Amino acid sequence: MQVRTDFENILTSSAQIIENELKSYLNVENSNGLNEIMGYSLLSNGKRIRPFIVIEAYKLFSKSTDIKPAIPYACALEMIHTYSLIHDDLPCMDNDDFRRGKPTNHMVYGEDMALLAGDALLTYAFEVLANNNYVSDKSVRLATIALSKYSGFAGMAGGQMIDLNIQKKPLTYEEIKNMHALKTAALIKCALVLGYLAADDAPKAEIVSDLEKFAQNIGIAFQIRDDILDKISNSDTLGKPVGSDEKNQKTTSLSFLSLSDAEAEVKCLTNEAINTIIKYYEGYNGEQTLIELANYMINRQK
Repeated sequence: MQVRTDFENILTSSAQIIENELKSYLNVENSNGLNEIMGYSLLSNGKRIRPFIVIEAYKLFSKSTDIKPAIPYACALEMIHTYSLIHDDLPCMDNDDFRRGKPTNHMVYGEDMALLAGDALLTYAFEVLANNNYVSDKSVRLATIALSKYSGFAGMAGGQMIDLNIQKKPLTYEEIKNMHALKTAALIKCALVLGYLAADDAPKAEIVSDLEKFAQNIGIAFQIRDDILDKISNSDTLGKPVGSDEKNQKTTSLSFLSLSDAEAEVKCLTNEAINTIIKYYEGYNGEQTLIELANYMINRQK
């Protein structure tokens, strides 16, 4: 399936909706100035792919274009994602000076304030999620469990731990893929499940399993594509330093695969993902945006 030439515009339009909602969530009193530091990273013009997935999964399973029930879940997930980036950039972790083309949070506000901003986003995410008045209490309960599971030790945080331990013990290729499944794919799984839960508070295990398989494959493919771009792209395009993996002798997928093999692996994983989810679009009158996104992600240049 070909990605429409205007798909980038579709992402941009969705991102603007989320951006406006995030601004409203940060427009609070008595934050002691912390909302400014939170907002520096949260409102930094990201693609908002995870919120986009929440919304599109909701539309697919609700068959509705009224996306209000999905918005709080989408914003909560973006807060979790942003907190992880703030912490990831800290000197004690990846020690990055730039993110999305501008200085990282701790470079502007200091490590102590960046740490607090990340903590505040993490906790605020659950307040935002719990205050979703467009869905049932059961949906909120299940969504809380999902957000906790996919972002915690069994998901994203667990993947970050594996990443940090690479310097102590080089990983095999299967272990690298497992790290990507946790660090990257877990929040994509969360996005799909949150969108599904906004549409249906009685989720079917088979559907959740298929959504997780889809996310697992595109998440790993996404990260391999990241490794490829770190090798072939430039800092101006990516908005962050390139070549750091090789410079730091970090084990990545390209430690085991040639560029051509890595590109083939990305295509294979993406095709497997699409084959898992395409049946849910049968009889659906809307656009196959999740499938388009899968193809878009493997062809992205940043």
